[in-house]
Amino acid sequence: MIKEQNTFKRDLKRGKIHENYILSVVKKKYSKAYIKDGYYKEYDIFVPELNIGIEVKSDEKSKYTNNLVIEIEFNNKPSALSTTTAKYWVIYDGIEYNWFITENIKKCILENNLKYVEFVGKGDTKSKKAYLIKKETLYKYKE
Repeated sequence: MIKEQNTFKRDLKRGKIHENYILSVVKKKYSKAYIKDGYYKEYDIFVPELNIGIEVKSDEKSKYTNNLVIEIEFNNKPSALSTTTAKYWVIYDGIEYNWFITENIKKCILENNLKYVEFVGKGDTKSKKAYLIKKETLYKYKE
């Protein structure tokens, strides 16, 4: 259990680094943008000037798998892509930040007839459902 908590804390810390970086980029143009503190499943960053949210994800393992994990359910509850209201998703793939209009991720899933898989992620104790989308497939839908 301790190892799993450490993995969660490490991943959370990394996630905050990526959120803060994206916030710094967004604030150059939209100075009122801010990170939603605490657990907020709709998005990570809010941009009042545009009245939109931005979700920030990291999937560094995709450097080796060539798949991006797009979660839709965790512990039998809707999550991530199923619950977001974000206009944009930014996914860090271990090399670069990739910007997507959220609806285009959903469009990619539909147009490519993708099926989700169910698995227990490293550091998790509950199963998740997610799409494993080849980078070259999803990147065609980048902003």
